[in-house]
Amino acid sequence: MTWISSLESFGDREAFAVESLFNSHPDGCLVIVSSSLDSDEGRHILRPFRDKGLKAIAISPNFGYLFSNTHAELWFQRLKRGRLDPGEVALGQNLSNLLRLVLLYKFGGVYIDTDVVVLKSMSRLRNVIGAQTLDAGTGNWSRLNNAVLAFDKGHPLLFKFIQEFALTFDGNKWGHNGPYLVSRVVARVGRRPGYGDFAVLPPSAFYPVDWSRVRSLFRGPRGHLHSKWLHGKLRHIRSRSYAVHLWNKQSRKLRVERGSIVDHIMADCCIFCNRSMSNL
Repeated sequence: MTWISSLESFGDREAFAVESLFNSHPDGCLVIVSSSLDSDEGRHILRPFRDKGLKAIAISPNFGYLFSNTHAELWFQRLKRGRLDPGEVALGQNLSNLLRLVLLYKFGGVYIDTDVVVLKSMSRLRNVIGAQTLDAGTGNWSRLNNAVLAFDKGHPLLFKFIQEFALTFDGNKWGHNGPYLVSRVVARVGRRPGYGDFAVLPPSAFYPVDWSRVRSLFRGPRGHLHSKWLHGKLRHIRSRSYAVHLWNKQSRKLRVERGSIVDHIMADCCIFCNRSMSNL
C-alpha cells in the first residue's frame, strides 16, 4: 500500500482495508509506504494489528533511492528542479501511481489501494492485472485498472509502465498516469516477446461493480426484488472476487446501510468486529 495523504485523512475505511487484508492473509506482511503514517501517531493507528501479532509497518519513502536506476529517476529530478509541470491533479496521487510500479519492480509482491476490501487470499496470484471494464461486443477488456497489481520483481511489463509514466506524464488529466497508463501499455505490447508472462483478470476479480454503480454496494434492501438482486450479487462477489474496489473518489460520502452488500462483506472480513460498520 501507499499513503501520500495526511494522517488525519487515513480513516476508518482505510483501516478496514488493512483489516480485510489480514483477515485473508494472517501470516502476510503489509508495508505501507507513507511519511505521515511513519510517525508516533501512525504507529498508534497500526498498533492494534501488531498487538494481534500481525505484521504491519509504515515506512517513509526515500524517493531518490527508490527511483534510482529507473526511468522514474530523471522524471523525479526534473520535478524537484521545477522543470516539470506537476499539473492540476494532486501530485500525491501521481506519486502513488509511480511509487506502486517502482516498488513492485524493485521488490515484487502484491499492491492494493487503501479503498480495496480483500475477500480471499491473493497468495497464488502472480503477474496479474485486473480489467475494470469489458467490451460488450467482443468480451475483451476495454479498460484496465492499477488499484490491485501482483507482479514478480523486475517484471518487464513493470519496466514499460515506469517508462511510459516518465515519457508521457501529464498532471492535468485524471487517470492519465494511472488506469489509462496501464491500459495503453498493455494494449500496445500485447503478447509481444520480451514482456514476460502476465494475465489480465476479468472485472469480477477486483472490480465487480464499476465506479458509476458503486452506490448499489452501499444501499440496503428496498423491497423483495431489490433484496433478491442484492443477495444474488453478493453470492457472485463472494464466489468470484478476490477483492472489491470501493471507489473512494465516488463513494467516500456514502454511508454503509444495514443489509447492504458492503455491510455483509465487512462482516465477513472484519478482525475487530465490535465496531459500527456504518462509519466506514
